Amino acid sequence: MEKILIVEDEKHMLDLLKLELTHENYEVESATAGDVALTMALEHDYDLILLDLMLPKMNGVEVCRRLRLEKDTPVIMLTARDSVMDKVNGLESGADDYLAKPFAMEELFARIHAILRRKTNKIQMITYRDLSLNYDSFQVWKGKEEIVLTTKEFQLLKLFMRNPNKVFSRDELVEEVWGYENDSETNVVDVYIRHLRGKLENGEDKYIHTVRGIGYRFQ
Repeated sequence: MEKILIVEDEKHMLDLLKLELTHENYEVESATAGDVALTMALEHDYDLILLDLMLPKMNGVEVCRRLRLEKDTPVIMLTARDSVMDKVNGLESGADDYLAKPFAMEELFARIHAILRRKTNKIQMITYRDLSLNYDSFQVWKGKEEIVLTTKEFQLLKLFMRNPNKVFSRDELVEEVWGYENDSETNVVDVYIRHLRGKLENGEDKYIHTVRGIGYRFQ
């Protein structure tokens, strides 16, 4: 199920978008302030963001500009302002599309489908140091050597590579990769970290670092 973040401070519009997108079988999360939206967009992987231009704390143009420094998550800018300069500013900040309010839901869905289709067809590769991970082919290389990973190992490494230097607690890793809240007695994360280290690391070549009393950091 594709996940969409709606960033909208107008309650009626937010509720309507949530209802319509959920009905279309998207997983939906929301934020009503720009600074909160930016934090969510950087810390989680969304397939698309619907981003209102006029927001409290941080406007949509600034949210998009800062997001683009770290991620290429597709963004559709939504705004009640339809001037040429507003559109230019939105697109120059890194937005993939721009839709002026009021709009028909059918048009919004058509634009969402078009962007997600382009995203699916595009080869997605992320690299960090000498590691390369291909979303589409489910392959990982260390230099020129291919590293064979299980599904959960791949998802764990993908999360780490998309968030270098971020410290993840064990509970956060379980929730992000396995999709459920952690049982305090489970050691599933430690087991998979050990497997990943065994496949990726040798000697002084370290990627996954233990942060004592908290969890793990990839660097």
